[in-house]
Amino acid sequence: DVSHMLQANVNGKDRVAFFEELVVADLIALPPGQGTLSLFTNSSGGIIDDVIVTNSAPENCLYLVSNAGCADKDLGHIRFHLERYCAENRDANVGLEVLSDRGLLALQGPKMSDVLSQGISGDLSELTFMRSAVMSVFGVPNCRVTRCGYTGEDGVEISVPANRLTDLARKLLSVKPVEAAGLGARDSLRLEAGLCLYGNDIDETTTPAEASLTWCIGKRRRQQGGFLGSEIILKQLEKGNRPKKRRIGITTGSGRPPRGGAIVFSRSGEEIGKITSGCPSPTTKKNIAMGYVKSEFTKIGTE
Repeated sequence: DVSHMLQANVNGKDRVAFFEELVVADLIALPPGQGTLSLFTNSSGGIIDDVIVTNSAPENCLYLVSNAGCADKDLGHIRFHLERYCAENRDANVGLEVLSDRGLLALQGPKMSDVLSQGISGDLSELTFMRSAVMSVFGVPNCRVTRCGYTGEDGVEISVPANRLTDLARKLLSVKPVEAAGLGARDSLRLEAGLCLYGNDIDETTTPAEASLTWCIGKRRRQQGGFLGSEIILKQLEKGNRPKKRRIGITTGSGRPPRGGAIVFSRSGEEIGKITSGCPSPTTKKNIAMGYVKSEFTKIGTE
């Protein structure tokens, strides 16, 4: 149950033009029903939050899902720039709608498709990665199903009317082999997949280049910029201008896993960085972590 996440719609004919000022994604090129992971950036090039943006065909809007811990900050950021945008563009047609009447369930794992196909009428194979569609799920109407998740596995996130959330959760749990999983399990899975946790691995002091998230920046956006902090961020993408630090993955031997805040040293004893997340990996049976080190130490296999 990830209903604590912020869900919202950006409506109006100018929604794409407005929202491209706030995120690094190429929203113009996003087909109907397609979503993408993007980043809110600030004027210094730092990451305000990560956000999934979907070009929602039925509602003719942008559907957003972002982190619960950043909800107030994200909404304040959007509303501030929405007021500015409308003041600068008197004929602008754009608005924000917070979906406080919706919950969110994540059904994750290699058997997700087998389970979900029992409760929908359509062909799930057409719902490829990051595709989104509105459908009835196990008899609960008006569910938005997006093929994504925060586990590194195949999965979907199901936005459901809040008054039917418990009904749908119980129906899913009645199908074998579905089991309830807590956020601790999700944390180890996301770390195994190398996925960032906002506040630990990315924040307003890290840029997309430092966080190894430049793949989130659309090709057209790299050429044209136009988002907050683009001058700083795009400069870091130029040859010879790599950032001084980069996010990397780390494995360690037996014993306790490195935890956030632990210092990383080179073989020669030089302090080169810091761990941001770490845990034992149930899948690999190793201790794993991610963190930031000086860019010259980011080659795979470096000890």
